[in-house]
Amino acid sequence: MIKVEVVFALPDKATSVSVDVPEGTSAEQAVLQSDILDKCPEIDANNLTLGVWNRTVKLHQVVNDGDRIEIYRPLIADPKEARRRRAEKAKEEGRASKITGGRPTTPGNNTN
Repeated sequence: MIKVEVVFALPDKATSVSVDVPEGTSAEQAVLQSDILDKCPEIDANNLTLGVWNRTVKLHQVVNDGDRIEIYRPLIADPKEARRRRAEKAKEEGRASKITGGRPTTPGNNTN
């Protein structure tokens, strides 16, 4: 038997469960054996995204003694779209050049 930790975090709380599993257990099997799904109804058991120590893994990835299996929540915003909106806002506020998207040049602040 090996010991692993299964964790799930929300913005306001985190749940961590230690569980002993047989060697050769997959990340998904460890999550199911930990009973964390009963403690955290927010987790969609049919659509799990898992990681081990901050690295995304496949559900069938075999876990090792001492691993921390992380259950990831779905993204609430597309990162590319969020960056595009921030850039547009910066242009509107004058913090970025409307032409190049870079920092605007001001008289006396020429870096060339």
